[in-house]
Amino acid sequence: MDYSPHKMDQALAAFERDYPAYESTKILDDLRATEYARLDKQNQIYLDYTGGGLYAQSQLRQHMALLEEGVFGNPHSKNPTSLAMTHLVERARSFVLDYFNAPSDEYVAIFTPNASGALKLVGEAYPFAPGGRFLPVYDNHNSVNGIREFASAKGAEVTYMPTVLPELRLDAAALEAELNRTQPGSHNLLAYPAQSNFSGVQHPLDWIAKAQARNWDVLLDSAAFAPTNQLDLTVWKPDFVPLSFYKIFGYPTGVGCLLARKTALKKMQRPWFAGGTISITSVQGEGWHYLLENEAGFEDGTVNYLNLPAIEIGLRHIKDIGIDVIHERVTCLTGWLLEQMTSLKHSSGLPMVQIFGPANMQDRGGTIAFSVDDPQGVRLDYRWVEALANRANISLRTGCFCNPGTGEIVHLLTREEMAQAFNRPTGMTFDQFFDWARSKHDRNPSTMRISVGLATNFADVYKFISFLESFKDKPEAEIDEVEVEYTVYATQRDSA
Repeated sequence: MDYSPHKMDQALAAFERDYPAYESTKILDDLRATEYARLDKQNQIYLDYTGGGLYAQSQLRQHMALLEEGVFGNPHSKNPTSLAMTHLVERARSFVLDYFNAPSDEYVAIFTPNASGALKLVGEAYPFAPGGRFLPVYDNHNSVNGIREFASAKGAEVTYMPTVLPELRLDAAALEAELNRTQPGSHNLLAYPAQSNFSGVQHPLDWIAKAQARNWDVLLDSAAFAPTNQLDLTVWKPDFVPLSFYKIFGYPTGVGCLLARKTALKKMQRPWFAGGTISITSVQGEGWHYLLENEAGFEDGTVNYLNLPAIEIGLRHIKDIGIDVIHERVTCLTGWLLEQMTSLKHSSGLPMVQIFGPANMQDRGGTIAFSVDDPQGVRLDYRWVEALANRANISLRTGCFCNPGTGEIVHLLTREEMAQAFNRPTGMTFDQFFDWARSKHDRNPSTMRISVGLATNFADVYKFISFLESFKDKPEAEIDEVEVEYTVYATQRDSA
């Protein structure tokens, strides 16, 4: 890998000529040198922003100063320390609504442990019933897929909308036809991501209003979209928006949010209650309890109150930078990465890299899924590539990214083949599934993912491309043995 400053400077100059808008994002280079200096101190190349964002040092300082100087109690009371905390919790809630331009008379912000917790709230309380429908897409995260268990258990019809190769977008005509298929008086829920956590595809937000006009509620998974894009809820009005704050600004983890329209929330039927969600109950009468209105009726137990002020701090940090600045930087760097990755060739002329999803910046974000092939077109085991990336201090992600639907599409795994994988007396890990698919069906579901974010600079992406170039003209059998989670994988394909 050629990391020489001279070559990198030449590449940077060419990049800045091709992407002049990058100049408008220079504030992020200043922040990289101050707020995110630990990346360069440790020689870390972080390319996993879809997995989790990075926090600024000032976020930690502000939050720690707040905790050091204050005395805060559980907000479920009216004593001085509880009231002090209640004020900060409600201020954070108000700031979340303001950040997403969510009118407070139309939306509420429900704090949850993460986006998955927000999705579980929807799944367990949505009024699924016979005659109603749940319409998820193949491109959903597993936490959205899990809602089908609630829908099926209550007798609703579950229909998946497939992803279409090569760009992994959805068939608009097929979706339109499904949206038209409802019964009068039924409850129907469409669930799709604003941005794919697998491929970076950005699905059209105008489906929200189209679905609602046909008697559908809409769940818009924004966990992968919000870190680098503005979601304006005065323009787009989904009924449910799950979020994970750590994916936006890194710290704290363990706090998410469900932005919910009040009209949609009134339809919900909670299957249980907890401390903090009711006004009163009695143990002397089954079913006796009064559920609190709006967000209070959905925040089970005590919220993660000491961490909630850090949400406002993190969102202020993003707002001060400007989400448009972050978006522009991500667009420039991702565009350059796609150009470089698709141009990599072996001497045989075969491509070194296969991109899963759009190979240009049309309606896509800063997430790229790909595989690496050898000179004979043999797909390299993702575990080898990841282990070699680890040696170079490159943090990328491998596997199926909790998005099995799109993975099954890109690796041509059929329903019959997947049925065999689940018709077993015992379960299997993803590594076991990978080896099984390769040996039994000659499928090679090797997928890697990189994603860029607010602290990414050109040196990061340049070094990653240099890493990929190191695979040029290397047959699979010549790749050195690498240690992967304490297991040494042979350089030859496992024939078992």
